[in-house]
This record gives sequence, structure tokens and C-alpha cells, in this order.
Amino acid sequence: MGELEVRRVDFGYFLRPAEETTTGTAQFEPCLGYAVRHPGGLLLVDTGMGSHPDVDDHYRPWRVPLDRALRTAGASVDEVTQVVNCHLHFDHCGGNPAFAGRPVFTQRTELETARSAPDYTLPELVEAPGLRYEVLDGEVEILPGLTVVPTPGHTAGHQSVVVRRRDGTVVVAGQSHDSASRYAADVLAHRAARHRTHPGAPAPPQWIERLQRFDPARVVFAHDHSVWVP
Repeated sequence: MGELEVRRVDFGYFLRPAEETTTGTAQFEPCLGYAVRHPGGLLLVDTGMGSHPDVDDHYRPWRVPLDRALRTAGASVDEVTQVVNCHLHFDHCGGNPAFAGRPVFTQRTELETARSAPDYTLPELVEAPGLRYEVLDGEVEILPGLTVVPTPGHTAGHQSVVVRRRDGTVVVAGQSHDSASRYAADVLAHRAARHRTHPGAPAPPQWIERLQRFDPARVVFAHDHSVWVP
């Protein structure tokens, strides 16, 4: 198997309102996807921001069109053979309708929630004509060297993609964490818990141990340009 290539795809940015941030002030956040070039095809992790008047009024996004975002990353819409959405909120599956007929990998819990929970996402993105979901129940190696791992927290069905490269594993963590620093904090909490008990200390999600067992050299995120490295 040849070396796997991971490239960031810039879908633009939005303004997260103060009531949705931890600082109490509004902040701009990028919307990032990742194109993974594999001998078995081109996998796209997340597809950009969907559009709706209420969404646009609330988040005031600036979008990079799907075809232009992929072209800047050295790819094209026609090249994409598989899609993984870390979850199905509007800012991660906005381009899904462009991939009718191609497998879209999602956790069963995520798809069921997106189809049933009011105001969870934009239904027209989830139910676009021709979308073909590959429903997963847990961890699955979808191609040699590419493993989807459940990372619930932001949503119950959130998932991340592990890309095993010869020069070190890359984890495309989506919105498992809003920032690399928050991921770093959970990794440190996991490390500290292995050494001894710390009453009152924050408990990291259980799946942090699973991701760290892949020995990642880099972890990348959907809403942070920063990259976690060990």
C-alpha cells in the first residue's frame, strides 16, 4: 500500500455567538475538512457548511464553495469516492448532496438522531436525493489503514478517522474537541490518571485511550487550525 496523504480543506469560517463560547465573547472559527488520498480512492472527511436563512443570520458564515475548496487542496468533487462526516450538524455535512451514490459513513446513533431530533441539523442535507449511507455500529476499518473510531461527546454519534501513515498516524478528530489545546488537556488528564488517583480531577472521555493507542503523530480538528502533536 502506498503512502496515505492527508490534506486540509478550507470551507470558510463562521462567527460563534458569545452564548456558545466558553469565554463569553463571540469568536471566529474555521470550518475545516480533510481529504485523504488512498490507493482505494479519495476519502473526504466533512463537506462544509449548509445554508439556511436562520443559520446564516445566527452564524454569519463566509463559505468557500465545495469545488473551489477541494481544488485548492489538490482534489476535485469527481475524485471523491467516500465521505465520512464526523457528525451531521449543518457545518459538517453541507456538501453531502454533491456526493449522491457514493458511500457516506456515519454512526447509526448519529443518523437516527439527525433524522428524528427537531432542529438538530438541516434535514435537506441529510435526506438529499441519492445519498447512500454506510451505517456503522462502532469502530470499523473502512479501507486498509483507515479506521473510523466512535468519539462521542459533542454528539452521541460523533466519530473520528485514524489514518495510519508510515511516518506517523494522523487522527482527523473533527469536533471531538473544539481546539487542539482541549485535546491536549484530555490527553494529560488520561496520562495523570494512569499514574495515580487525583480526587476532583477532570475525567477525560474513555475513547481518548483508544485514540492514543494508535500512537498519533498529529491530531487535526474541524474548528481549529492548530494541530496537536505528542
